[in-house]
Amino acid sequence: MTSTTVPTRRARLALTPRTSLAGLLDGAWWPYSRDLTAELPPLVDALRDRSGRITRITANPGPWPVSPYQIPVGGHAVHVGWFTDLDPDAMILLSYNRDHCDLLVIPPETAPDSATRLMAAASTPGNLHTTSTLMSDENATGRRLREAQAGEDTWETEGGAYPQPHPRPRPVVGARMIALPRSMWR
Repeated sequence: MTSTTVPTRRARLALTPRTSLAGLLDGAWWPYSRDLTAELPPLVDALRDRSGRITRITANPGPWPVSPYQIPVGGHAVHVGWFTDLDPDAMILLSYNRDHCDLLVIPPETAPDSATRLMAAASTPGNLHTTSTLMSDENATGRRLREAQAGEDTWETEGGAYPQPHPRPRPVVGARMIALPRSMWR
């Protein structure tokens, strides 16, 4: 009898370095899908060296279509606590040795450049931003970048710069003003 195993992907994870500069988040995780049963094992494996064996997680059920209460990971079960008052973009992982890891969970459909910025911001030592603040800031940044790109695209499709007329000379403030003939204007 042969067994078919699906090769697991590495977790897309950015963690803060272990420093004395504590922040609100320990990093960010960018799963490939919204299937927690498939996504959790690579995450738990990636955190094993840092936090030990993960035994429990807490998450908001909103982003996850299936909400299991236990997920088998490497010979043991990880217990899942679902809390609707927890930020949908947050996950807390608890280990056997009472260590915990607070992560920003970046939605799988996020654009790579946006996910990169979010992972860098969440894994900065001493980060004092909440998950909702990071997500709203990134939404604003993404919107500004899209608007700037749209402006450049419009600029290019319309033929570039519009020739600006020469500005009229401004009169010099003084006791007496002499009007120049139009032929002497620049």
